[in-house]
Amino acid sequence: MVKRKIIEIDEDKCNGCGACVTKCAEGALAIIDGKAKVVNEVFCDGLGACIGECPEDALRIIEREAPEFDEEAVEEHLKEAESHAEKAPVGLEPCGCPSHNPMLVKASAGHKKEAKHHAKGHEKLPPELTNWPIQWRLVSPAHPFFKNADVLIAADCAPFALRDFHGEFMVDRPVIIGCPKLDDQMGYLNKLTEVIRDGTPKSLTVVHMEVPCCHGLVKLVNEAVKRSGKKIPLKTIEVGIKGEILGTCEA
Repeated sequence: MVKRKIIEIDEDKCNGCGACVTKCAEGALAIIDGKAKVVNEVFCDGLGACIGECPEDALRIIEREAPEFDEEAVEEHLKEAESHAEKAPVGLEPCGCPSHNPMLVKASAGHKKEAKHHAKGHEKLPPELTNWPIQWRLVSPAHPFFKNADVLIAADCAPFALRDFHGEFMVDRPVIIGCPKLDDQMGYLNKLTEVIRDGTPKSLTVVHMEVPCCHGLVKLVNEAVKRSGKKIPLKTIEVGIKGEILGTCEA
């Protein structure tokens, strides 16, 4: 161990966007559980190339006791990362956030035929929307439809990625939508805390995308439940960019 310069990450500020990860030439950073973290201190050279890319000012260089920077370990680490990247889906940067990466998501010809048939068979089904407004910034804790209800909280992109979002998640549920990356997170947190404290929903279901920054939505909801002082059943559902449900977790 030596006293040297090394990166420090303020996880309270980090929104998991992944901009710092893609700018770290040594591969010292990764998005883990929706936050940027140092995967191994020997990979960090302490020069701070990642700092200027952080939109939340969550990174800084400090001086403290840490393992020495190891160029050989970095080289081996990058080779291993490159090997993993070759096996990764086209369009996704290894260890980065795919939320800002352009990519084409195409259905096969067979899927298109099925889609037309599906649409024709369900063209007269009514939407399942039960409340308005739905945007997090516009809803109010005083709105009566949240009281004792099974409330759905969804990332903006989820209804577009998941074809049957209405039938799958919105039946008999008031909905709130928002984006933890683009919108005011503290404003979201305060408002949702009031919704839970004053309305006491029966349950909360969070539907979010697989991209790292979207995991911030789950963290916001968990923190709001904690601040409200209520015990509310919470279910989280992760949706893939191609529209598949990747996982479900209940707490």
